[in-house]
Amino acid sequence: MSNKRIGILTGGGDVPGLNSVIKSVVYSASAQPGYEVIGLRRGWEALTHMDISAEMDPDYVLPLDRINTRSIDRYGGTFLHTSRTKPSKMKADRLPDHVQARLKRAKELGDGLFDLTPLVLENIERLKLDWLVAIGGDDTLSYAAELNRQGFPVVAVPKTMDNDVRNTEYCIGFSTALTRASDAITRQRTTIGSHERIGVFRIFGRDAGFTALYTAYVTSARCCIPEVEFDVHKVIDLLVADKRSNPSRYALIILSEGATWKGYQLQEYGEPDAYGHRKKVSVAEAFAEAVKQISGEECIVSDLTYDLRSGEPAILDRMVATTFANMAVECILANGPGRMMAIRNGCYTDTDIPDPELGPRTVDVANMYNVERFRPSYKVEPGTPIFLTRV
Repeated sequence: MSNKRIGILTGGGDVPGLNSVIKSVVYSASAQPGYEVIGLRRGWEALTHMDISAEMDPDYVLPLDRINTRSIDRYGGTFLHTSRTKPSKMKADRLPDHVQARLKRAKELGDGLFDLTPLVLENIERLKLDWLVAIGGDDTLSYAAELNRQGFPVVAVPKTMDNDVRNTEYCIGFSTALTRASDAITRQRTTIGSHERIGVFRIFGRDAGFTALYTAYVTSARCCIPEVEFDVHKVIDLLVADKRSNPSRYALIILSEGATWKGYQLQEYGEPDAYGHRKKVSVAEAFAEAVKQISGEECIVSDLTYDLRSGEPAILDRMVATTFANMAVECILANGPGRMMAIRNGCYTDTDIPDPELGPRTVDVANMYNVERFRPSYKVEPGTPIFLTRV
C-alpha cells in the first residue's frame, strides 16, 4: 500500500485539455516516493454511486499509472469521463439500490432529495484517499469547496470554455474554444458573403460573455453578451450599416447563449440538471427572426457550441493544463488544501477555491466592452495582463 493516495476526477462538460491535466498529475505524483493516483470515473458520481461491496468498483474506480495515461494528452474529451452530479442534492429514486440502502446515513432534505456528503466521505475513506484533485467549472468546484469545508483536503483545477470561474483569469478549454470559433467564422465568411447575408453565431456563455467577447476581438465582429441587455433595433441598424459598407455585402454578429434584448424573454426547455440549469432555446434563431421582421435582411445562423469542445486541445490549453497539474501536485506536497490553480495578473499562482455563493465571474463591461458599438474594447494600457482584465 502506498503512503499517499491521490484521487482525481473531472466533472461537468468536457473541454480539450482535461487529459493533459490527468496525465501530468499522474506523472508528477508518481515521481514522488510513496504516491499513487486513483482515477474516479464520471465525476462526483464515482463518490456517490460506487459499490462498496467491491474494494474498487471498476465502473467508477481506475488506478492510473504512466502506462495507461501515456498517450491520453493527445486527445480531447476526458479519459475519466464525466457527469453533472451534485452530491449535496440528489433524488433518491434515481440512485442505484445499493446506494438507497445506505440513505439512512445521508441527510434528508425533503421532497425525496438527499445530501449524500456523509456517504461521499465514507467512500473516500474506503478508497483510502488522502487528497483529491477536482477538475471542473463553477458547479463541480462548488462541491469541491464543500468537501474541503468538511475537512477532506481538495485542490482544484479550473476548466470551462466560458472562462467564468472566479479567482482566475484563465480556465482550461478557453483557448481551444476561441481557436475553433474563429476558424469556423472565417470559413463561413465565404458562404455568408456569397449570399450577401448577416451571419449570426451563437456561442457558449450562459452567464458570462468572455467566449463571445474574445472571439469577436479576433474576428472583428460585433457581439452581444449576457452582462448587457441590448436594444435590438440599435444592433440591427448597425449590422445593416455594416453590410452596406462592406464590399462583400455581409455582416457578422456573435451572441452569447445567455444574451438578451429589451422585450425578449430568454426561453428554456427540458428538465433542470443537478445544478438547476435548463437548456436554452437558441437566441441566435430568435435574433435572426427579429432581423427579418425589422429590416427585411436574411440571416445565416450557426450554432458554435459543442464543436468547440471536441477534438484535441490548442497549444495554450495543453501548456496551461500541464502547468496547473504540476502546480496541484506541488500544493499537495506542501500540504496546501483548499487551493485552486490560477492565473492572476497574467501570472501562474494558486488561490482559494471560489465561494459558490458568489456565482460565476463576469465581463468587466466598463473596461472590456463598448456598449454603444457592441464590440470589445480594443484599447489596452501598458501592463494589462494578456487576458485584458485583472481578477
